[in-house]
Amino acid sequence: MKQAEPISIFSYQAEGTSIKNRITLQQNLFSFLLEGEKTVYYAGKTIGIIPGQFLLLAGGNCLMSEKIVAPRGKYRSILISFDNGVLSDFFTRQPNLLRIQAAEIPEEPILRFEQDVFLRNFISSLEHLLVGNQTISPNMQQLKVHELLLYLCESHPGQLQKLRGISKEAADDILIRQAVNANIDHPVSIEELAFLCNTSLSTFKRRFARIYSTSPSKWLLEKRMQKAAKLLRQGNSTASEIYYELGYENLSSFIQSFKQVHGITPKQYQLSN
Repeated sequence: MKQAEPISIFSYQAEGTSIKNRITLQQNLFSFLLEGEKTVYYAGKTIGIIPGQFLLLAGGNCLMSEKIVAPRGKYRSILISFDNGVLSDFFTRQPNLLRIQAAEIPEEPILRFEQDVFLRNFISSLEHLLVGNQTISPNMQQLKVHELLLYLCESHPGQLQKLRGISKEAADDILIRQAVNANIDHPVSIEELAFLCNTSLSTFKRRFARIYSTSPSKWLLEKRMQKAAKLLRQGNSTASEIYYELGYENLSSFIQSFKQVHGITPKQYQLSN
């Protein structure tokens, strides 16, 4: 089974009268309605939108969706799906925007927003990018999703934190990302990183593997050796001058790690570059 892309932006059109679907969302979803009406049923509740409104639906929820075409016989929308990794990456870049108060904020599987001038222009920009069923590049997709999330955080403070299943996981991911990035150059153990993230070692390793698709020890080793190679290429430093800066307590262990990643010693690497 092919793994879903972290972000997908696409247009959806339908003709007819009424279309009902059962949906199990694998990812979070923005649904911008352009023509027609849309009603979503979940857990005994109903929420609907008309053009000028849009929904943000949390992944992992089972929903019933009904689409009703406009008088001209069309239903049109733009959909943006994204996984929680995208959200945690956004909040890692914008940590001041994340305010988690899980005990105080009632969780909802769906949020409804009104479009304003900025959002109408945002949707228009997506329509231009999607003209002729063009594929939007991954970098552009990330930029547009981050733009949208940033605007919603600033224009609707606290709303994203209400979305069930997103805030807690995003907060956990951000804590791990911040801890490991802050300690790349420090001689900390994986157990100490787990402690800094207020979690057990097994839970830390499991969450880390989900975020980075590798183990913490391998990730830290590769990051440190990438920085080591960069310092050596600059030609102003030797292995004996940089090993402590990279979190190693002695030169021999640093040389051994460097050779493990790059296949040659730091001195040989420096001479070859």
